[in-house]
Amino acid sequence: MDWLLALLALINLVAMAVVYLPRDAAHRSIPWAVFGISLIATELAWVWLPLQALLAMVLISVGALDSGLGALALLVLLATWPGLGWNIWLSTKAEAAIEDGLVEGLGPNYRSQIPPQAQARLRHAVRFSDWCKPLSFARPGVEVIRHIPYGPAGIRQQLDIYRPVNLPADGCPVLLQIHGGGWVMGDKGGQALPLMYHLASKGWICVAVNYRLSPSVGFPTHLHDCKSALCWIRKHGREYGMNPDFVAVTGGSAGGHLTALMGLTANLPELQPDHPNIDTSVQAVVPFYGVYDFLTRHQQSKNPSGYQEFLTDRVLHQSATSNPDLWRLASPIDHISPAAPPFMILHGTLDSLVSVKEARVFREQLQAVSGNPVVYAELEGAEHAWELFHSLRTEHSIDGVHRFLEWVLAGRAAKPQTTTETGNRGTSTGRAPSPTLPSQRLS
Repeated sequence: MDWLLALLALINLVAMAVVYLPRDAAHRSIPWAVFGISLIATELAWVWLPLQALLAMVLISVGALDSGLGALALLVLLATWPGLGWNIWLSTKAEAAIEDGLVEGLGPNYRSQIPPQAQARLRHAVRFSDWCKPLSFARPGVEVIRHIPYGPAGIRQQLDIYRPVNLPADGCPVLLQIHGGGWVMGDKGGQALPLMYHLASKGWICVAVNYRLSPSVGFPTHLHDCKSALCWIRKHGREYGMNPDFVAVTGGSAGGHLTALMGLTANLPELQPDHPNIDTSVQAVVPFYGVYDFLTRHQQSKNPSGYQEFLTDRVLHQSATSNPDLWRLASPIDHISPAAPPFMILHGTLDSLVSVKEARVFREQLQAVSGNPVVYAELEGAEHAWELFHSLRTEHSIDGVHRFLEWVLAGRAAKPQTTTETGNRGTSTGRAPSPTLPSQRLS
């Protein structure tokens, strides 16, 4: 049994090395391996540590220490377990980081600006029972309506609705969820489930959308689809209990990129060719670990050539030199304007796939220009996709997003409702010019 204990020690040694590997290292395929291992050793450390201890005790009880190899393995485990404990401790800092970001962005009295009725729906303390079952998502009082078409392209143009069983007469505010997956994979049913079920249990309706994927389509088809889903909400949302006058948008990774673009490119005719007269503005934007500058003009990546090679071959289908306008169109940072809606940006310091520098640069430039609040929460020790399942960090992230959305909703309550028709609106300053689009990709 000594070799099993040695294997366990080796796995944990590799995991600890991976967690603390510099995230700005120049590499290509390594980030995906780092991400897979690191996610277990960070977000699931509270499960992984006691499980290892239990396995070690069982192996020791059957003679794993009868050899030098077993004794060495135990020493390695004892030396690396504090690293898992450290990761667990870092997750406890999420609450303060998120609250500090909200206070900085919205003001120290922001909670008092949320109406009492909405405050009563907020969760004021996270308990172990809220996150002790990482993969248990369904909640009482929440129903899910699946696979509703919003366009003619089959499963890739379908959406799911998460809503309260008891709907108010005036409709529920809406959160539109855009999945990630590097623009080449992913599904509406596999991401942000803790957030959507929680908000649906608190009086919101969440709409998770699929969109057509690369490489079979190139950008901006992904964004066209997301805007089409928003237009569907504006046209049909009331039939499902929604208030389509308030739609917030969220998503992670590639979904975070598309989320930011949804917030910053409202009513650009070239991005909603099938719905030119429907308002595609959103009232709040919450990107998780998103990509904001395809051209990496601010040293966000140590390997920009590899990153841009992937985007050229798989996502944009044109290089930055052959069609720079398309690359700027795809970069949220190029669409920043004073008209940007309220943003809440979340990113982890240990992100293996999208450097936290991406969020820092975007936040700095957005704050310098936007006429609306910008909340920034940088979560120490958080890996990419930390909020896919329940954890202490996930629950505090959910609560922070909920407070932000209720604050924005309260601020708009006294304002005139938006219309669903845009007419012939102009575009805001600071936006990218219309690109030369690859017409063969936009069918």
